[in-house]
Amino acid sequence: MTNRGTEKALPEHTRQVNRSLILRTLFRSAAMSRADLSRATGLTRVSVSRIVDHLAAEGVVRESGPSPEGRVGKPSTLIALNPDSYHVVTLDLSAYAELSGAIMNLDGDVVHSATVPTDGARGAALVDKVCALASALVKRSTVRVLGVGIGSPGVVNTEGVVLEAVAFDWHGLDLGAALSAAVSVPVHIANDANAAALAARTYGQPGVDNLALVRIGQGIGSGVIVGGALVTGDRFTAGEIGHVLVDEGGEVCRCGRRGCLEVVAAVPYVRRLLAEPDASADEILTRAGRALGRVLTPVVAALGLEQVVLSGPLDIVGGVFLDETRAAIEHEALAIVTDDFEIRVAVRGDDIVLLGGTALVVAEELGIR
Repeated sequence: MTNRGTEKALPEHTRQVNRSLILRTLFRSAAMSRADLSRATGLTRVSVSRIVDHLAAEGVVRESGPSPEGRVGKPSTLIALNPDSYHVVTLDLSAYAELSGAIMNLDGDVVHSATVPTDGARGAALVDKVCALASALVKRSTVRVLGVGIGSPGVVNTEGVVLEAVAFDWHGLDLGAALSAAVSVPVHIANDANAAALAARTYGQPGVDNLALVRIGQGIGSGVIVGGALVTGDRFTAGEIGHVLVDEGGEVCRCGRRGCLEVVAAVPYVRRLLAEPDASADEILTRAGRALGRVLTPVVAALGLEQVVLSGPLDIVGGVFLDETRAAIEHEALAIVTDDFEIRVAVRGDDIVLLGGTALVVAEELGIR
């Protein structure tokens, strides 16, 4: 066994860290000169120029013209990230009835999208459909594919093993290995809510390093980012809030218990109640939003979160639901906890898991977080 405390930092490790630092800086900034990059990263100009030259040779960065600054002498050449240098293939498995896939560039723009019905497939048959869709999208890309990113329901470890996804009959499934046998590019897999949280962090408001992304769909799950890093927990179950008890006399949940958050606020239950004769939409959405707020309050307070992002159908999670979730958190937490706190609906709610797959690949392969 290697003693990690005595491992030496090799030169290639330092180069990789510096390369990622430059890419992260360019990803979150407008075009910059080499001198600006040196100041922003703390690296020497010689190091910056060497790394930028390598990145330009790979096509990952490009020159974007001279600096507009009115300085005496030759103007500096500006450097920018080339978002179309790579494509990412990303899949969202969370809809159950269909598999969604897309080809995106590094900016998260959709180049091509596709959906495939699951036709009720589970177990190995569903794995085959996932692999076929990923392979087809990799082949369709017109530029180099950086990797494949997957957002899957269930408990997923860092090695790409789906420890448990009951709806799919996946138990201890090495989905990463299955996909790696089907495509010739790196594969990265995360729980769908965790993938969505990475999307909110990477492509959301700059500078927000402490947030929770709550996915409200067939079930309810969340991904939590603290200090800019995804929190998964020792058992990879961090953020599993859907089965927190909120009403002891409530409906029976699919987990077998009564009154879980899901039977109050998940989409199928809310839609069923809204469809009942004489249903009061405000009352139903108020109850659902307050229940979610009460579950989130200790999370926000304990972790000092700056932001909660809700992802789900806008007719449910917007308006009354959002307002009541906010009101519950503000009512039950100390004012100092919520003074600068924000809760909002995800800008790209429909494809946030797909965007999360791209964020996952960009983080793991380029160090952009």
